[in-house]
Amino acid sequence: MSTVNLPDDTIAAISTPAGVGGIGIVRISGIDAIRIAERVFHSPKGKKIAVMPSFTIAYGFITDPSTGERIDEALFSVMRAPKSYTAEDVVEINCHGGLHTVSKTLELVINEGARIAAPGEFTMRAFLNGRLDLAQSEAVLDIINAATEGSGRLALEQLSGRLSSNILAARDALISVCAEVEAQIDFPEDDIPAADKSVLLDKIDSIATRLKSLSGSYARGRYFREGLLTAIAGKPNVGKSSLLNALLEKDRAIVTPMPGTTRDTIEEVININGLPVRIVDTAGIRRGRGPAEVEGINRSLAAVEAAALVLAVFDGSTALTSEDYEIAAATAEKDVIIVINKADKVMAYPNDLIIDKYKHITNMERQAVNVSALTGAGLDKLKETLYSRVMQNNSPEAGEGVIVTNLRHKCALDDAVAALINAKKSLHAENPHEITALELREALSALGQITGVVTTADILDRIFSAFCIGK
Repeated sequence: MSTVNLPDDTIAAISTPAGVGGIGIVRISGIDAIRIAERVFHSPKGKKIAVMPSFTIAYGFITDPSTGERIDEALFSVMRAPKSYTAEDVVEINCHGGLHTVSKTLELVINEGARIAAPGEFTMRAFLNGRLDLAQSEAVLDIINAATEGSGRLALEQLSGRLSSNILAARDALISVCAEVEAQIDFPEDDIPAADKSVLLDKIDSIATRLKSLSGSYARGRYFREGLLTAIAGKPNVGKSSLLNALLEKDRAIVTPMPGTTRDTIEEVININGLPVRIVDTAGIRRGRGPAEVEGINRSLAAVEAAALVLAVFDGSTALTSEDYEIAAATAEKDVIIVINKADKVMAYPNDLIIDKYKHITNMERQAVNVSALTGAGLDKLKETLYSRVMQNNSPEAGEGVIVTNLRHKCALDDAVAALINAKKSLHAENPHEITALELREALSALGQITGVVTTADILDRIFSAFCIGK
């Protein structure tokens, strides 16, 4: 059960982005939304907000009730409880998107009894009123922040309840197991046959396996939500900035023949098959020639350390140097794709030479891709290699399975699995049923935190504070 009280007041906020635009929307939600909208609405044809059916729109003017002054012409949209976003009465005032007009409209609404909504409060009300569960509520923010079609698709699937339905199915199965165990506690003297331990263990194993699979999907899914942080590393003048520009298909980084041109990291986002990839171009890694370059190199090393994937770039048209081998050593512990640049020129060494160097350092086979940042040759192959490396040849297409993208959900799943493992240990040790039941209840509580069956005000504040005010 939620420990948060149901709302009993009315909130309002500007739901369109800050700035000047064609349309500005002031959203009102709550018990007095209809009354407040009626007070600031004037219809040339005498229409009344109070008698408008749900999902209808009326044309009229925003007026100041205290003076009768017209502020703007507008459309008033009415959505009555419970069939609205918040499951409360909702009115949206669509006016012209000038800064003064929208702000003045909100001011009139506040003067008539609404209060300014907190960040995410509209969506929080949708959760508290049972319109959305907690996982679906978080998906709303993911849709807003989606950088690519792929990340948007996964967020929409979560909003539609795919993750929630899987969690609820696992929870129902777990409740059944818990009931079998607790029956032995509550009715020890009745003629209730003892639960078969092997059957209980099989059921717990099945639930744990399902939850582990969901948790494991986070390793891929989080990149669709957060973007894959990828660092381009290499010695000076191997074409790192040219590679960034080629991948972006625009001149973002400065490119010159002089070594050390890039002194700081540059980050941009590219879309590879729906996967948002956060590409970081770094300064050339070598022994620094001055304070600015030394600082740039330190930042490059920090970027490599933070990256989930490294594109280690080498100049294929010149012989490998000690600096190249230093790059291999600096990136050897990372997930690396070797990029042999300048393939438009005569290659000075076989790819196996640098591949063997990485293998010698870490005893791991690395893949090399030949590209030309100048002509674009090999870039498609590089993108395909990057994508398949991340997805491990298993793209999360719709219908192929649920993908977890939220760290909070993964942690709750891991907590549930840990509790189930403890429950199995308790059964094997033939501990009192109370101990096994306690672990099963811990697993139920962890799953309940994902959908909001079990939650607290602190959890809700942490989640919804990341939303914008109008959502």
